[in-house]
Amino acid sequence: MLPLGDAELEARLQPQMADVEERLGAAVVGADALVDPPAAHLAAAGGKRLRPLLTLLAAELGEGSNERVATAAVAVELTHLATLYHDDVMDSAPLRRGAPAAHEVWGNSVAILTGDLLFARASRMVASLGPDAVRVHAETFERLCLGQLHETLGPADGEDPVAHYLTVLADKTGSLIATSARYGAAFSGAGPELAEVIARYGEKVGVAFQLADDVIDLSADAATTGKTPGTDLREGVDTMPVLLLRERAAAGTLDVRGAAVLDRLGADELASDDALRAVVADLRDHEVVDQARGLAEHWAHEAVAELAPLPASPVKDALGAFAGLLVDRLS
Repeated sequence: MLPLGDAELEARLQPQMADVEERLGAAVVGADALVDPPAAHLAAAGGKRLRPLLTLLAAELGEGSNERVATAAVAVELTHLATLYHDDVMDSAPLRRGAPAAHEVWGNSVAILTGDLLFARASRMVASLGPDAVRVHAETFERLCLGQLHETLGPADGEDPVAHYLTVLADKTGSLIATSARYGAAFSGAGPELAEVIARYGEKVGVAFQLADDVIDLSADAATTGKTPGTDLREGVDTMPVLLLRERAAAGTLDVRGAAVLDRLGADELASDDALRAVVADLRDHEVVDQARGLAEHWAHEAVAELAPLPASPVKDALGAFAGLLVDRLS
């Protein structure tokens, strides 16, 4: 669990997170001997569990965790895991969380259907939380799909690619993190106004988190991230550092080193692991990476600013620390 800067709060959340982990393990099995291994694959590989942690932390704004909060925490993580099965197929990613991606082990069809199965199980859990929870989950699912579609289709003619990408991040990552926070506040009795505040915070935290991941994908190795660096580059998906290079190229301010990186993107040579590593290394050394890092920090600060209506408390401080930790991974 991420350190939150308050020993008493952390001690309270630790057993709750352990309970969520146990429930998650039970939620990904129970079909049959053929289906259970792929369904449990990513959950067993671990992960940061940011979304359920945020659900539990947001519940501290009310009366704390209860059965409904715990159910919501598992449901948001199941939803997240489902998206990873689909993402890895679309990205042809060989690794996830340090293990072979599900499609590498069982094939694309099984991976996609496994993701669908986990979406179904998350939806069944959310149904037990009432119609408002179902509506929020459906709206979140829609945004997850729209984010992936917009990323795949790219910006419309005349649309600012950087602004388009930030919208994609808000949909693909921010929407589910916002829902995670909203559920925690809503099901702990914190009230609708606080639920709205914490949801706005969560969406901006999600954008900051993904921008930080764009940088980490270039600056860390597979042993650290559990993913192959540069997978997005190989698949022709422009993350923020590449978009910033393209923005400079459009403005006529791109330097020779940056232009050389752009010239090699999308080329057949990126199918070679050595060529991909070389492009990643060159891009890592370019100043657009620092610019992307600055954007991640900006969005984290914007997220914390959304907490202004909350009264001073250890929980508010912990929420600020949560946002900061996502960007501190860059240092």
